[in-house]
Amino acid sequence: MRDHFEIRDHDAAGRIGRLEVPRAGVTVETPALLPVVNPNVLTVDPSRLREEFGAEMLITNSYIIRSTDRIRDRVLAEGLHDFLGFDGAIMTDSGSFQLAEYGDIDVTTEEIIEFQRRIGSDVATPVDVPTPPDVDRERAERELATTERALADAEAAATGEMLVNAPVQGSTFPDLREAAGRHATETDLDVFPVGAMVPLLNSYRYAEVVEAVRAAKRGLDPDAPVHLFGAGHPMMLALAVAAGCDLFDSAAYALMARDGRYLTVSGTEHLEEMAYFPCSCPVCAEHTPAELREMDGGGDADADASAERLLAEHNLHVTFEELRRVKAAIRSGNLLELVDRRARGHPAMLDGYRALLDHADELERTDPVSKDAFFYTSHESARRPEIRRHRDRLARLEVPDRLLLTESNAPSTHDYDAVWRVKPPFGPFPRALSETYPLTAEVPERLDEAARVAAAEGVAALASANPETAITLGHDGWPEAALDAVPDRVETEDLRTLGRSG
Repeated sequence: MRDHFEIRDHDAAGRIGRLEVPRAGVTVETPALLPVVNPNVLTVDPSRLREEFGAEMLITNSYIIRSTDRIRDRVLAEGLHDFLGFDGAIMTDSGSFQLAEYGDIDVTTEEIIEFQRRIGSDVATPVDVPTPPDVDRERAERELATTERALADAEAAATGEMLVNAPVQGSTFPDLREAAGRHATETDLDVFPVGAMVPLLNSYRYAEVVEAVRAAKRGLDPDAPVHLFGAGHPMMLALAVAAGCDLFDSAAYALMARDGRYLTVSGTEHLEEMAYFPCSCPVCAEHTPAELREMDGGGDADADASAERLLAEHNLHVTFEELRRVKAAIRSGNLLELVDRRARGHPAMLDGYRALLDHADELERTDPVSKDAFFYTSHESARRPEIRRHRDRLARLEVPDRLLLTESNAPSTHDYDAVWRVKPPFGPFPRALSETYPLTAEVPERLDEAARVAAAEGVAALASANPETAITLGHDGWPEAALDAVPDRVETEDLRTLGRSG
């Protein structure tokens, strides 16, 4: 049980939580974005990150600070919070990114943890090994063993009230990620970053990101706060939260701005190609793309007039706005519908959403049993955890000897013991449950095959749970794929042929 993290709301595997950061004396609401602050290049002043953008926490690199004499001496003298001018919580990285990039760093976990404590970090990080994707298993296992030794060194360090990260590595091997999560959760460390995600994120391999997160989550305790290292593009926040992530950090807002790129919830635009800003943040409301293109931030003495800074500010605004939208969706119970909408913005996002739904049984464990409404918005909706839950509960229902399942109204005269409704994508249910969630779902009139196949699988589940019941299904012109899912012993009637649909 980790007393510093409290979960307040759930939807799918997403949650709203409260992360207590005792050394900073603050409580951070999650999901939370930690803007990356390069101590050498302050694109947006850290004090503004809290005051104007609502950042409750940020992340900076303790290895860079330690390796840069002019900065190190100031931070040791002033403390990290005063040096950055930020009174929220500050997480520090250890140099693991530099280790991944350059192959070697001149610091141990013991040394960097102590340095992070001395400069006033609130959440420290050991020197883990971020194993990249697609390496051979031998390397992944060898480097995972090194990371586990780093976690042991971090446990042994004197940290006081400072929280410590326990990175979960394992490359693209789900079983290693799960084992790493199990090992990390058995330590007395505090926050659990899923590491080495940047190569996957940069390559739009969102399905594999989801698989890595879900594997790590299977090993971790349910109350473990999970950080997705290197993730911060607004396009993928809803997906990552629905997969179970609580914290995100990214330098994307600044790096993209430096390259003239403009972030949106459906992808990335290039400033040089834009005629209009599709956003109403302060930057976009007060400037046009043409005005930003005319600015010469590089040689302008007035840094406030630089296009790079303004682009970075927009990128922050749109990212924090999306995070608030995600929280509202969790509270309203429609997070997966938001993920569905975001998945339409890019084929790789759709791959990620479909990968997430491959784990509907895991999502169902934390998905609320009752919400305001269920909206069927795509054929992926037929795979949502609510439908799995309904299907699993069919075995609990009392079923008569002779049962009619029908998409139409009950016939005025019949010799069945009971007449139940069939509603794609859920399948059969007693009419008395018609006004209960999720059977009040809003579905389109033009249903797709996936919804009807899912309904047929519900019929099959009911038939399997009640082998002695004689079941007749009245369907509204179901396709062959759906009818093939109905057991042979269930008698079927096409209501269109009978002229009774409606």
